[in-house]
Order: sequence, then structure tokens, then C-alpha cells
Amino acid sequence: MNTTSFTTFPSPAKLNLFLHIVGRMDNGYHQLETVFQFLDYHDTLAFKITENNAITLLNPIPGVDNNDNLIIKAARLLQSFTGCHQGVDIQLEKRLPMGGGLGGGSSNAATVLLALNTLWKTNLTIKQLAELGLTLGADVPIFIHGYAAFAQGIGEQLTPASPKTYWYLISKPNCSISTQSVFTSKDLTRDTPSIRYSDDNIENYHNDCQTWVIKHYPEVAKLLAWLIEYAPSQMTGTGACIFSRFSSKQEACYVQSLLPAGIESFVAEGLNESPLHVAIAAVNDN
Repeated sequence: MNTTSFTTFPSPAKLNLFLHIVGRMDNGYHQLETVFQFLDYHDTLAFKITENNAITLLNPIPGVDNNDNLIIKAARLLQSFTGCHQGVDIQLEKRLPMGGGLGGGSSNAATVLLALNTLWKTNLTIKQLAELGLTLGADVPIFIHGYAAFAQGIGEQLTPASPKTYWYLISKPNCSISTQSVFTSKDLTRDTPSIRYSDDNIENYHNDCQTWVIKHYPEVAKLLAWLIEYAPSQMTGTGACIFSRFSSKQEACYVQSLLPAGIESFVAEGLNESPLHVAIAAVNDN
């Protein structure tokens, strides 16, 4: 990536350490309970501020129309909301798999909002940015706030949490899963009892979407069955990625070396503070 005169920021992955669906609202949205934790693995976005008002993604994602890309939508939203007359050229280094449940698109949108709020000096508060982000997607606010959290509602009601930080092997079978297809399914569990969350009890919780996905995606079911032989393993979000929990990087890398051929994977450490916020603070300090 040519980053001359560009300012770069990480766009981190997240895990849903569990995901309970406790109800459904009249507008069709699902009421969720989940814990978000970040990973030290990320896309990278680089920004070059321009004096015209054009928003340009220099390397569009294949198969994604720019007008549908959350990177472009987030920049235009902030520009419109604040009346900013500057523009930006953006370069994306994509590492997070699409359709994997790691929040890549939402994370990209949050990185754009936070980065441009700093670089354009539009001076919105975190609360204002989170409210803007929520109009782009339910997972955007967690990336805006930048701390591990127990989330309720559609994922926007956040209570800070401190789950244990393990080393994770993240594995993705050769399939992508549409969030919409999961949440519109008639046979998805939607009546899990609400919990009183405790960081110490997190390993007893589950992912309601996983039951549906492994029924309809044999690739996920097969990989999950394989991984469970080596470590506690669970699907994140609506899939298709599976995270396996280890106490050391060495153990995670060993099991990664044994994965069946054709499985996309990476090893990363869990984080309770987003690396994006560390990067934003560094720019502000300068």
C-alpha cells in the first residue's frame, strides 16, 4: 500500500463470545444478548484528506458497488451530518473475510467515522458518532465505543465487560453466510431466556444462530465437529467463522497447522480495548 501522505488506522475484527436471541420486536429486529470482544487482527484503512468534497475509495471491493459500501456510506454520512466541505481518498487493505461474522463491514464503517471525525476536525462526540453508526448497522456502535461489552437490544445497549483474553484460532470454511438469511429464517430460536450477565460465567453461554447454521451449512458443521476435538469452539455472530479458545499462542498455532486443506484461518489474541482507539488517541496526541 502506498501510504505517502496517508494516515492509517486499524479496522479490527470482533467476536461474539456468545449470542442469545431473547425476542423479536414489532419492526422485525431481534432482541439480542451478546458479549463483544475485539481481536488484534484487522483490516487497514488509509486516509488522505482532499480540499474538494469527493469521497473516493481507491481500491473498491470486487463485487460490492461503491454506493453500497459501508466505507463510502459512512464518509458521506459524516460529511453530510457535519456540513464538512473536505473530501478524502481512502485505501483499504482487506484481511477480514467477508460473510464470516467478524464484523468487517461494520468495523470499516466505524473506522471511517472515527478517523474522519479526527482528520476533518468535525468534533462529534463518541455518543454522536455511535448514533450515526447505528443507522449504518447494529454492530457499528461497539466499534465506535471501542471497549468489550455486554450488549442488549439490537446490539446497541452496551455495558462494559471484562471477559478473559484468550488466544483464538479463527477458522472459516469455504462458504459465506448472509446475516439476513439467518435472521429471517422461520426455524431460528428466538426465545432464549434473558440472562444476568457475569464475566465469570461466559463459557456456559451459547450462540443461538449456530444451531441453525450447522443445520443448513454442512461445511460449518463439519469444521466445528473437527475443531471441538482440540479446543472449546463456537461460531461467532451469524457465521461462518468459528473461534477456538487456547491459553497460549503456541497451542493455537499448533492446531492451525493441523487444519484440513482449504480452510482459511488466522491466530489472534482477544482484546478488551479496540486497537483503533489506541491509534486515534495517538493521532490526537500529535
